Amino acid sequence: MTLFLASFLSIYGTLHLYLFIKARAALAPGPGLSFIMALFLGTMILAPIAVRLLDRHSFHMTAQCLAYVGYTWMGLIFLFFCTALCLDIFNLGMRLLALLPGSGTGRLVWTGRDAFVVLVLSVVLLGIWSAFSAWQIRLDRVFLQTAKLPARFERLNIVQISDLHLGMMVGEKRLKRILGMVHRAKPDLLVCTGDLVDAQMDQLDRLADMLVQIRPPLGKFAVLGNHEFYAGIAQSERFLQAAGFEVLRNQRYLLGNLLAIVGVDDPVVGRYQGNRTADQREVALLTDLDSQRYTLLLKHRPLVEIESVGYFDLQLSGHTHGGQIFPFTLITELFYANQSGLRSLDKDSLLYVSRGAGTWGPPMRFLAPPHVTWIELSRREQ
Repeated sequence: MTLFLASFLSIYGTLHLYLFIKARAALAPGPGLSFIMALFLGTMILAPIAVRLLDRHSFHMTAQCLAYVGYTWMGLIFLFFCTALCLDIFNLGMRLLALLPGSGTGRLVWTGRDAFVVLVLSVVLLGIWSAFSAWQIRLDRVFLQTAKLPARFERLNIVQISDLHLGMMVGEKRLKRILGMVHRAKPDLLVCTGDLVDAQMDQLDRLADMLVQIRPPLGKFAVLGNHEFYAGIAQSERFLQAAGFEVLRNQRYLLGNLLAIVGVDDPVVGRYQGNRTADQREVALLTDLDSQRYTLLLKHRPLVEIESVGYFDLQLSGHTHGGQIFPFTLITELFYANQSGLRSLDKDSLLYVSRGAGTWGPPMRFLAPPHVTWIELSRREQ
């Protein structure tokens, strides 16, 4: 935890230092205004930590207010850093080209007060659009065929929800919109691929009451994500069960000869419980299943175990948020080759990754809109 905090404060502090230097160079504020600006930026650096501490000591309203301010600011400063860095690279390129004989690109260099003001206004507009986009929850419809469905099932509606992050900033209003999408898909089966809750678990009873009203005929199944661990495994399981989910913790569930559902814990859960063989347990759960039964693998992170491929028909995952705020997408791509959508694997296995329906940290999404997934699985004649 100490290493994480040190890394977070170093990176996040560097972004704020970059903004401070830019603002000082462009606006030339006096000592008084510089001090106020530095005080505000220092407060915003510490805001995410303060939110956790306030919530832990039951100052829920104060924590919630600070969370909205602090995490919105987090999104804005990330957008500012990316936009300003692009402008710096452009200006550097123009200055280098200006060294060539006869080049007039030096006139294209854009700095100073006007450039900074335009930059800030652009970031604010991007932030507003991103906040609006975070509320525009979509229904992503995926059509699949299989010869493994029994003759009495021509079609099966599987709805996947993921990464809602219910808690301090994602509450009843967003959940109502999400459940509206779930109702629209008329699920036969509802699955949750982790991070249903965030690190704050207080006052979520009403959300569990809303979720429990969804009663698909084939049931509801969930696996634990990393945020269920952060929130506390025992209380996260209690919430999921109160919401009507069957929690699969390195377990499998057979729905007659229709489906096999295998669910595995997020790696962070096993790591902190001294269990580093989650991948081996996944393979063991899959390998002795009837290959004629359609097999769903529920797994929070979109990591594919090579030994598992061919033993499941469809792996459903989340975790990435599709990057949530571009260009953070470029960073998450370094860890997860498939961040969103359907991907064909070897041996007729498929991987589908949800962008999730909620937000974590900044209540924003830029070029990564939230969605609920409706998988329409239809029977194909052999």
